[in-house]
Amino acid sequence: SSSSGSGSSSSASGSSSSSSSGAYGATAASAPPAWTPERQRQLVELLQETASIALSTGPRGFVRALQGASAVAQLTQEYVQAGAVDPPERVLRKLFERLGATYIKLGQFIASSPSLFPDEYVLEFQKCLDKTDPVPFSDVKSIIEQELGKPWTEEFATIDPVPLASASVAQVHKAVLKASGKGVVLKVLKPGVEDILATDMSAVYLMSRYLEFIQPEMSRLSLTGIIGDIRSSMMDEVDFNKEAINLRAFAAFLDSQGLRNVATCPYVYPQLSSKRLMVMEKLEGVPLTDYDAIRSITSKDPEMVLVSALNTWFSSVVGCETFHADVHAGNLLALPDGRVGFIDFGIVGSISPVTWSALQTLAASIASADYETMARALATIGACDTDVDYDAFGRDLESFFVELERLNSQLTVGTDQDLRVSATVEVDQTQLNRLFLNLVRIGEKHGVRFPREFGLFLKQVLYFDRYTRILAPQLQVFTDERVNIRGLNPRARPMY
Repeated sequence: SSSSGSGSSSSASGSSSSSSSGAYGATAASAPPAWTPERQRQLVELLQETASIALSTGPRGFVRALQGASAVAQLTQEYVQAGAVDPPERVLRKLFERLGATYIKLGQFIASSPSLFPDEYVLEFQKCLDKTDPVPFSDVKSIIEQELGKPWTEEFATIDPVPLASASVAQVHKAVLKASGKGVVLKVLKPGVEDILATDMSAVYLMSRYLEFIQPEMSRLSLTGIIGDIRSSMMDEVDFNKEAINLRAFAAFLDSQGLRNVATCPYVYPQLSSKRLMVMEKLEGVPLTDYDAIRSITSKDPEMVLVSALNTWFSSVVGCETFHADVHAGNLLALPDGRVGFIDFGIVGSISPVTWSALQTLAASIASADYETMARALATIGACDTDVDYDAFGRDLESFFVELERLNSQLTVGTDQDLRVSATVEVDQTQLNRLFLNLVRIGEKHGVRFPREFGLFLKQVLYFDRYTRILAPQLQVFTDERVNIRGLNPRARPMY
């Protein structure tokens, strides 16, 4: 997630049944449906719904249609001039990037839903860039003043007109508070984004409805339900009040657990924040993947910085209302005082008690290399539509972990005299995504389809595995007594 995300939340139930937000089933093609009075009634309802949506979007729908046609024409012209054609998944990804906010978010959904889309599309859309040209500062200033209800100069001494980041939904600016002189960050919703999302998602929703009408068997895919989930998530992302709630919940968790001495998150200024503007404390730090920078910015051992991050995040999975579901290096910072800063709570998830219990078993089986028990735990988390051969599932999991260890042994490319990583090592996103896909496909091979929300959790665990290999290659996360993964490692002693 980039700096523009806000408020998208998911919940993993660990249920064995499918739903619009969990593991979706597939279906084979069938003969066209018979034309019956019921089908006639469905068509009339669909046409009425189409007319209603068309009236609600008005001229915006026509404008977006023209913009879409223009994007297709420009991309086609570029390919003609180049005399070459990319694979379909790359063409679609480039088109989505040109179409803007809605389709970039759809691309990110594809990238995070391997149970719904082919590998080549999942991997290609991992590259979907949520970076767009910034809007003029005059427009940003106008939104800030509309949300504040007063001139911005009454609250801020300065606002840097050059954004720190610009994504499809929002852009971020540095500022200084007038009253206290403290540095803050302003996340500002780009003008017109809400209308664009509403118009685009209405069109996508109608397409899904027509597809299900033309081929009723597709309704078993819960396509309309999936689109509804995506739309809800996107509309959350244009309401910064939702992200502010996530941040305050995480802050309350840190305070209640006495973790403020090892981790923190930005303070949100509620009196200055609203649906389209969020004003936050600015945390100064370095990414968790830069070993040398961590050593230069703090006297705390980088390995213990990582242990603090692990303890905090795993505790939040079970102890907080939601957990941070996008812990890539840009969102975890090592601070000068040795604490870990968690930023950008645009994507969060939650784990149910059933899933958490299975994760406890999974962690214990990973520590003991008990692959059959690991297979049973994963089957509990996923939706099983067949009898599972746990022996065969376990053997495939063993092969997966052998490959993971082989990759880990190649990751540490440079060490100093203390056998520590001596240079920045970037996490290989493509490699991480392939690992994630491989595990998902192993599950599917044995009739286990994981809910998307478990995928969010697993992706974060893989991120932390990469950070461990960079900062503390000898650390055994599931058995080291310094790592206090609540309930997962019964031998652990808190090292806060």
